[in-house]
Amino acid sequence: MSDEKNHLFTRFAKRTAQLTGKPLTFISAVVIIVIWAITGPIFAFSDTWQLVINTGTTIITFLMVFLIQNTQNRDTEALQLKLDELIRASKSARNEVLDLEDLDEKELDVIREEYIKLAEQAKAVRDKKKSM
Repeated sequence: MSDEKNHLFTRFAKRTAQLTGKPLTFISAVVIIVIWAITGPIFAFSDTWQLVINTGTTIITFLMVFLIQNTQNRDTEALQLKLDELIRASKSARNEVLDLEDLDEKELDVIREEYIKLAEQAKAVRDKKKSM
């Protein structure tokens, strides 16, 4: 995808995420459902009447999955970059953890075990201080 198209989609996804997360959007959806339900007797609860809401909600849900995933990907990436900067800026931090998200499960398990041991050691020191 070209940078311009990517930028347009990003702006569209951000704006859509902002709008769909507002209370007014939820209220609008509820009003649409209520209107649809009220019109049930008018259309004798026909298959077409049911198909309208089913099709509409399916299409909206399908499209929202992609917009939500795009927004989530950007948010996760931004958060990861912020965490990387904090790790990089801390003199006592282990810079080798900057790219943990790129490791496979086995490599992550090894590092997780190291941190579990550190946590257990810290707890032991804390418990020892409490008992004194």
